[in-house]
Amino acid sequence: MTSSAQHVAGFSWPIRVYYEDTDSFGVVYYANYFRFLERARTEWLRALGLDQVDMAARGVGFVVRSVQGEYIRPARFNDALEVRSHIASTSRAAVDFAQRLYRDDELLFAGMVRVVSIDIAKNRPVSLPSAVREALRACLNPSPPTSAATPT
Repeated sequence: MTSSAQHVAGFSWPIRVYYEDTDSFGVVYYANYFRFLERARTEWLRALGLDQVDMAARGVGFVVRSVQGEYIRPARFNDALEVRSHIASTSRAAVDFAQRLYRDDELLFAGMVRVVSIDIAKNRPVSLPSAVREALRACLNPSPPTSAATPT
């Protein structure tokens, strides 16, 4: 597994599977795959210098609008995993994150998450703040990563 790395094409974040992440068979509980993806997106925004607490103080937040996931192979207790993320598309108020979870070179889970920028007080979609839009568009890469040897 590579160390966490930020670059223009995407982002990689390490995840360790803890006992609390698993079901009674020692396999990661299905909903926790989305928790792993959430952690990676949050860390990516932080690495880009985008402070979600700051944004919220200015009345803007992110909400998940939709998710898709494909479970390919199970992750298990104590596995060292890597979430590789890239931005598939952006629009005025939304960002589509394509994210994949790997154990070494083995793809375990593939997900697509659409996040929408909202006015927190009105709970309505708003345009992404310009600094956020610029930082995310600089990361735009329509091709998903293919292996651990390819940085994401």
